[in-house]
Amino acid sequence: MNMLSVKNIQQYYGGSHILRDVSFEARLGKVTVLLGRNGVGKTTLLKSLMGLVPIKSGSIEFDGAQIQKSTPYERARAGMGFVPQGREIFARLTVEENLRMGLAYRSGSTPIPPELYELFPVLKQMLNRRGGDLSGGQQQQLAIARALAPKPKLLILDEPTEGIQPSIIKDIGRVIRMLADRGDMAIVLCEQYYDFAQELADDYLVMERGEFIARGLGKDMEADGVRQLVAI
Repeated sequence: MNMLSVKNIQQYYGGSHILRDVSFEARLGKVTVLLGRNGVGKTTLLKSLMGLVPIKSGSIEFDGAQIQKSTPYERARAGMGFVPQGREIFARLTVEENLRMGLAYRSGSTPIPPELYELFPVLKQMLNRRGGDLSGGQQQQLAIARALAPKPKLLILDEPTEGIQPSIIKDIGRVIRMLADRGDMAIVLCEQYYDFAQELADDYLVMERGEFIARGLGKDMEADGVRQLVAI
């Protein structure tokens, strides 16, 4: 089942054509990996999915509904979770307050899901510490947990391994695989770290100059020469 279906979207910044006739699907229970060199439009695509930048034309269907005209908060309420590049946690808020921000549109009495502490045990130990006092890897875990707090049906992650120590990269990979394998969520992962992407990919997409130049099953990435396509 396709949780997300993107068809023929075009996006411009000023006179620059950034996304060119982009179409793809993200399947429930699967990890769709988006790869490509820097500056080819990957982050713009993810922001377009969340409504943070407008598209010129095309359609975005999420969970059976057309959402290309929906606001970012409407998309979040519908069940889309986003972990932006650079994490963007609230440095002056505590870990607990950051997690509660993920539940901002719910009732104030809504509890933080205990599952988040099972996925990322370090967060439970640091509930009262300010987000800005956490290491980069801990902040990334917090950003993912914040996106998971309202129990989204689609999780979009932009470069989650950027600047993260190897031990936490493994933890994050384990969590992503576990979430996908439960079967109630689709995951779109934008990633520069090829080996991490290959390990998690059920489906892959390679972007170049705002359009897809290759796509296929994750198990075929090596045979399809994907490593060479994204090599800098």
